[in-house]
Amino acid sequence: MTWTASSWRDHPILQVPEYPDAAVLKDVENTLAAMPPLVFAGEVQALRHQLGEVAEGRAFLLQGGDCAESFSEFSADHIRDTFKVMMQMAVVLTFGLSMPVVKVARMAGQFAKPRSSATEVIDGIELPSYRGDMINAIGFTEEERIPDPVRLLRAYHQSSATLNLIRAFATGGLANLEAVHAWTLDYVKGSAEASRYEEIASRINEALDFMRACGVSSANSRSLRETRLYTSHEALLLNYEEAFTRQDTITPEGSEFSTSAHMLWIGDRTRQLDGAHVEYMRGIANPIGMKCGPSLDPDEMLKLIETLNPDNVPGRLTLIARMGAGQVREKLTPLLEKVKQSGQKVVWCCDPMHGNTVKASSGFKTRRVDDVLEEVRGFFDAHDAVGTYPGGVHFEMTGANVTECVGGDVAEVKEADLSDRYRTFCDPRLNANQSLELALLIADLLKQRRDTPA
Repeated sequence: MTWTASSWRDHPILQVPEYPDAAVLKDVENTLAAMPPLVFAGEVQALRHQLGEVAEGRAFLLQGGDCAESFSEFSADHIRDTFKVMMQMAVVLTFGLSMPVVKVARMAGQFAKPRSSATEVIDGIELPSYRGDMINAIGFTEEERIPDPVRLLRAYHQSSATLNLIRAFATGGLANLEAVHAWTLDYVKGSAEASRYEEIASRINEALDFMRACGVSSANSRSLRETRLYTSHEALLLNYEEAFTRQDTITPEGSEFSTSAHMLWIGDRTRQLDGAHVEYMRGIANPIGMKCGPSLDPDEMLKLIETLNPDNVPGRLTLIARMGAGQVREKLTPLLEKVKQSGQKVVWCCDPMHGNTVKASSGFKTRRVDDVLEEVRGFFDAHDAVGTYPGGVHFEMTGANVTECVGGDVAEVKEADLSDRYRTFCDPRLNANQSLELALLIADLLKQRRDTPA
């Protein structure tokens, strides 16, 4: 079938809002289509190449950031602190694995969220669910819950400002390996995990001292003083993605890119083979992801892979498993076996967050760090059983000192602490301490895997 940037409109679609004024929506879509792109084809192609290395087992994918970005939490400090945590985790993994780490942030576009129910009830009042700041507001009033297309424009402008700051941090000195000690946030200092990180940082500094003595330093080597942090989000609002679907002058004729982010993914609720989201994603040239939950049938998965990556290009498709700690080994293994038998080149990534959401006795939605870590262990166990490569981790985190996920070896967050700094607009996120603990676990698991004779 012929694909166009708008052919998704002829397919059934789920998880999209109903805007009250179609004329206003169309005006906003036209305005967005005239806006400059947020990312460029060359950057997108570079990410696809690096993810190809992950698919071949020669690199590791680190993908993390906000559950849902918000307009009210937007600040330079918030972006900086999240950037620092990503850099810390990447250094831990790079040092432990002795291989490149591809860094992809859930930032600069992650404003919309699918919901399990179209409405929610509080104190007997039923209103439309909050679907993210680019759709409606979190306040529980009828007016605030009305989908407003003008919010799409605000999301674009905030994404643009976020990307500008990310690029400045990545090339302006904050990513310099010689500043590796400066990435530790104040509230993390003194913890056991921070101590392990400082040991790694000191060993890196020793290596840098040796390299400087040999004439190689950040002053003459861009790879030591700069990095690249790519952006990603769930492609939920396809009218927004259509507006940013552009053909670049340097790409082969017929190649079209979504320029809203370097990487997009399809959620577990919108991966219908005949659905609008699969239709849109099959045609863009970006690297794409697909969430794989416990309900995914292996045969259906293979059809989706063949639709989304018909040329079997390494790095084109990332499968993001989100099974839950209690069933990851049982549910993931058949999928791994099916893909291995098919010869499809994909990146396998673990999302240990979305299958482990629970409600605390206090009423707060939370995740237990022990469950998060256990799903990562199960993800590795399943790959070891099948003989495939566990290529990445996809998680929700923030650099802010939040109390949203329960547990962690360091400064353990208890259920009674959740109300102290519970700031998420949607799902609970790991804080910097908990994120660092996750990175250290993955580094240990991969090192054990590497050191274990085949």
